[in-house]
Amino acid sequence: MAVGIFDSGLGGLTVLDVAQKRLPDVDFLYFADSAHAPYGVRDADNIYDLTHNAVHDLWARGCDLVILACNTASAAALRRMQEAGVPDGKRVLGVFVPLIEALTERQWGDNSPPREVEVQHVALFATPATVSSRAFQRELAFRAIGVDVEAQACGGVVDAIEDGDMILAEALVRSHVDALKRKMPTPQAAILGCTHYPLLSETFQQALGSEVKVYSQGDLVAESLADYLIRHPNMLGKGEGGFLTTGKPSVVSDRATQFLRRKINFEAA
Repeated sequence: MAVGIFDSGLGGLTVLDVAQKRLPDVDFLYFADSAHAPYGVRDADNIYDLTHNAVHDLWARGCDLVILACNTASAAALRRMQEAGVPDGKRVLGVFVPLIEALTERQWGDNSPPREVEVQHVALFATPATVSSRAFQRELAFRAIGVDVEAQACGGVVDAIEDGDMILAEALVRSHVDALKRKMPTPQAAILGCTHYPLLSETFQQALGSEVKVYSQGDLVAESLADYLIRHPNMLGKGEGGFLTTGKPSVVSDRATQFLRRKINFEAA
């Protein structure tokens, strides 16, 4: 029995790692589309096609439930996939929902009118594609009013992380935070809107200042998934766990092992 976790590359490992600790009895099949990473610089149609193909691959491998542990895919492809129709007995979920639930302190099923929330000034750090989609702002607007969201497209950060160049990645983060602060000097909260970014959460926090609450997705997604599986135990699927990549398995395995500090072995998808 396995739940599928999909990402354009290795960022989704930050979600997988927490999910495995939260749900030790659940198997996970992780799919990294490394051959086409990063998604953040691709257009919406291309992102949709790549995400659609990967999700259908995971469904075919017995993962009835697939988590898009990729904000870019969630922003550009999730709604379109759901509107196009999902096969009976299958589900695909994104990573925005738990984040917005935490920010607005209301459950996703709460369909009451939007209301004011405590946090009024939010910095969003994300890939260019996620920023241009305005998906986060759209979903937030359904549930909260009066929230000022200033988005910063963090070009180059995902590439540096995927290449294993954390020194460059940290320098880019500090540069992007500086650019955001020129537009919003005193954010109350910051959203790390890419699952790669928790690998640099300390750098974001230091650059933003201790007074800014930084929301990262791993814990929120893992807790939401645990709750979902309690309510839908039939979605555990029939496939086997493991690691798949469209890239070169040896290279991706080395990078993943470096990120998680434990041996990870990817196989060709």
